[in-house]
Amino acid sequence: MQILGDETSGNCLKVRYTADHLGRAYDWVQVSALDGETRRPEFLAINPMGQIPAIVLDDGRTLAQSNAIIRYLAAGSAMLPDDAFSGAKVDEWLFWEQYSHEPYIAVARFWHFAGLAEQNAARLPAKMEGGYHALDVMEQHLSGREFFVGRRYGIADIALYAYTHVAHEGGFSLDDFPAIRAWLARFAALPGYLPMPHRPE
Repeated sequence: MQILGDETSGNCLKVRYTADHLGRAYDWVQVSALDGETRRPEFLAINPMGQIPAIVLDDGRTLAQSNAIIRYLAAGSAMLPDDAFSGAKVDEWLFWEQYSHEPYIAVARFWHFAGLAEQNAARLPAKMEGGYHALDVMEQHLSGREFFVGRRYGIADIALYAYTHVAHEGGFSLDDFPAIRAWLARFAALPGYLPMPHRPE
C-alpha cells in the first residue's frame, strides 16, 4: 500500500497512525499541496479531487478523504467496533471532526504557518471561537472517559488527536482542558506513537 500525503498535515497523520497501529505495511509518498503537487496529472489520476491524503492499495484501487481511509483500514479490527450502534458513534465523531473541529483548529494553524494570519485577521476571531467551542465539547465528553468510544482507543481518537495535539500551533491554549491533556498523554503513550514533525515557521 502507498500513502500519499504531507507528514505535517493532521489529515495525513490520521492515515499514518491508523496503519501503524494496525501493523499495516506501507510506503509513504511525500506530496506537498503547497507546492502544487496535488494538481499534477499523476496525482489527479489517483485522486481527481486534488487533495491529500490518498492511498493506493496493492491491487491498484485508490481511496481519498482521511476519515474514509482510516475507516476502511480499521474495518474488522478492534479500532472500529463491530456492533452497529458503537460503529455509528465512531462515525458521529468522524463527521463532527470534519465539520466542527478541523475547519477551525486546523485552519487557524494553517494560517499561522502559511503566513496568512495577518491577511485573515478579521476572520481569525471566528476561527478561534469555533475552535474553543470544539475543545469544550471534547473536554465535556472526555471527563470521566479514557477514549472517545468504548474503553480502548480507536479511529475516533486518531481523527481528533491529529489536529488537537498541535492546536497550540494555531494559537489555542489547552491550559483549561485537563481531560483533553490527559487524553493526549494517553494517546502519546501508545505503542508505536510518532509525533508530528514540527512545521517550519
